Amino acid sequence: MCGIWALFGSDDCLSVQCMSAMKIAHRGPDAFRFENVNGFTNCCFGFHRLAIVDQLHGMQPLRIKKFPFLWLCYNGEIYNHYVLQKQFDFDCQTKMDGEILLHLYNRFGIKKMASLLDGVFAFILLDTANRKVHLGRDTYGVRPLFKFLTDDGMLAVCSEAKGLMDISHGMASPANIFPFLPGHIEVFDLKPNGKVQSIQMEQFHCCTQEPAHAIYDTVERVPTSFDEETVKSNIRALFENAVRKRLMAHRRIGCLLSGGLDSSLVAATLVKLGKEEKLQYPIQTFSIGSDDSPDILAARKMAAYIGSEHHEVNFTAEEGIQAVEEVIFHLETYDITTIRASVGMYLISKYIKEKTDSVVIFSGEGSDELTQGYIYFHKAPTPKAAAEDSVRLLKELYMFDNLRADRTTAAHGLELRVPFLDHRFTAYYLSLPEEMRIPKHGVEKHLLRDSFKGLNLIPEEILWRRKEAFSDGVMSLKKSWYTCLQEHLESMVNDDQMGKAHKTFPHNPPRTKEAYYYRQAFEKQYPGRAEWISHYWMPRWINATDPSARTLSIYKPEKDQ
Repeated sequence: MCGIWALFGSDDCLSVQCMSAMKIAHRGPDAFRFENVNGFTNCCFGFHRLAIVDQLHGMQPLRIKKFPFLWLCYNGEIYNHYVLQKQFDFDCQTKMDGEILLHLYNRFGIKKMASLLDGVFAFILLDTANRKVHLGRDTYGVRPLFKFLTDDGMLAVCSEAKGLMDISHGMASPANIFPFLPGHIEVFDLKPNGKVQSIQMEQFHCCTQEPAHAIYDTVERVPTSFDEETVKSNIRALFENAVRKRLMAHRRIGCLLSGGLDSSLVAATLVKLGKEEKLQYPIQTFSIGSDDSPDILAARKMAAYIGSEHHEVNFTAEEGIQAVEEVIFHLETYDITTIRASVGMYLISKYIKEKTDSVVIFSGEGSDELTQGYIYFHKAPTPKAAAEDSVRLLKELYMFDNLRADRTTAAHGLELRVPFLDHRFTAYYLSLPEEMRIPKHGVEKHLLRDSFKGLNLIPEEILWRRKEAFSDGVMSLKKSWYTCLQEHLESMVNDDQMGKAHKTFPHNPPRTKEAYYYRQAFEKQYPGRAEWISHYWMPRWINATDPSARTLSIYKPEKDQ
């Protein structure tokens, strides 16, 4: 996890422009560097480092003697870098996982390079010999990337949009800043004056395709039969493989644990593999909530079961409400459910940073989208419709849950790892017959739960625990966190403002006072940037007016079942 920033064709003094890069210093607290590009006086890189792999050679832009014309700035982890190094007999000069990008690019070109990377990444690769700038981002946008492009070809790129907001340029009209699309690469021609022209924008991987790197994976091809026992065995093998490859770190590993199915499966598998790999420390698990919240109680039970070193963070509604504006600044969004769920994750990340030495944090993100975990999937009209919505959710993760997970942890210099979004695991799960993946017997994620039944990996009551949204489960059943927020924010927005909401905010107009408040806070910090998200996250197939599962008629609290 780091912060990357680059500027090509600057109209103004670079030393002034470089101040913008300091806006993302939280992403890399260990070191930072600015570097001008030789021969291109108005181009430079900025880099904030969080040291996870190769403490000695980890600074960027990364350059090696073999390819002095290549400059690489990247944020991410490439889990198969050793496998590829052996496979293609590359002579690597560092232990940096990112060095593999330089060798792959030199041998195969940009598109094949990106498709062979098993991991999460956002990169800027400059080739001065061929005068090309390349950008790329992983399949699910786990790592963030924003670009800023003027009509006359000045390009700036940054991990977060806040690092691009104050860049000055010579054009009369404001420059567009927008998220770089996941699973894509873009190639620019670099002109002698440092300005660029986009010549290629292309998708290199879609979540429904088996990834190109699968043929070099450490786990062999899985049997293709759709016999139920074979499928469940494959799910277990690929999930364990996804967790194992993410153990790559020289810093302490911990895990977020809400006590729900997804984080419990991750935590239990992590503890099991940690013992096998002989990690020199116990795995720390972290949960957050108020005293009697369902999440806190379930997580406590789960931690005792797997024997992790468990930490509980208590927070009150008042503390949560106080953090909202700060959270919106880090998130760069006004989406309702994202903000609600981010407050707890932001506060727990703050605790991890201040009170522990865990830096690499595992989490259960992506499972609900992949395995049809949201309660509204019970109302899907057909298995085909459910399968299509699952893919839609995965493609939109970069605007919602992945954005939340990255920004709340990166705000405190932590690196998040999400095994449920492993390329092979997701491609396999999405290849299964549509009927196998739908909720069954009134239980969502039935196939995933059934795959781990009877193994004693996690307690049966946790394995079959109903879905509880992170923003709901952190407070008691009597009063949800979202209700606390709504009651507080009700007085912050008046009826007159609500009446004019459509005119004030024509793109995604807020429909509630809570949404209006978030939008106002967002516009104050990022004026005119509402189009960073195309829509609000909302349940489908139900006439929902609020994203919380607890407002749906089909929601049943634990005690009612």
